[in-house]
Amino acid sequence: MAVVEQFLRTLLDLLLPPICHICHAFIPNAGTLHICPRCREQLSPVSSPLCPLCGIPFIGAGGDHRCGHCLAHPPHFERALSHYRYEGAIRELLHSFKYNRRTHLRAPLALLTLEWLPPFLAEHSPHLIVPVPLHPSRLRQRGFNQAVLIGTVLSRQLSLPLIPDALVRTRVTEPQITLPAAERRTNVHDAFAVKKPECVAGKRILLLDDVMTTGSTVNECARVLKKAGAVHIMVVTVARTARES
Repeated sequence: MAVVEQFLRTLLDLLLPPICHICHAFIPNAGTLHICPRCREQLSPVSSPLCPLCGIPFIGAGGDHRCGHCLAHPPHFERALSHYRYEGAIRELLHSFKYNRRTHLRAPLALLTLEWLPPFLAEHSPHLIVPVPLHPSRLRQRGFNQAVLIGTVLSRQLSLPLIPDALVRTRVTEPQITLPAAERRTNVHDAFAVKKPECVAGKRILLLDDVMTTGSTVNECARVLKKAGAVHIMVVTVARTARES
């Protein structure tokens, strides 16, 4: 049986050679991730110094410390974790995924995220995954919600239920990336509602999105989830922007 499996794997590699999602080079023994070792080395993980609450990495030296925003305005979530800085290859992967409709990239992005999650999950023990929603008009335009697609992979790998419609976006908002930090908070205020309060009441929730910048979007989502009875919100994103320390 092992010989047959090896033969089939070799035949499949000949017909559909595994290539790196980033540099597109052939990868022998690609596994499930399909990112070559050279490109893996070029990914920029989030590391100290960072804010232990919202998870934003600082550019500079020093130890972990709460950022000024978390000190002045404590978030509605308990903790946020992002695995990579939003730069370089990770940024290119996310852009290709979201804007070039390369939806197959949900798997490597989810698997890269999953590599860092076990200690975080052990600490917070979530009951379910809730993705940050898109407004229906944006969903029709894009054709998919990137957080739902990544969440589907994580849900299967972690055996955690994914509730894609627990949260809904109630109004169209300007793209957050186009706005300064102060306007981002007002842009998303009251832009979300809990559609299924019975699913979130009394639950510890893993709130999932692809990228976190100022945190205004996930914080507003956490606020309405807490209002609906959720008891603990942990935010997980693939990538995070950095801030000068």
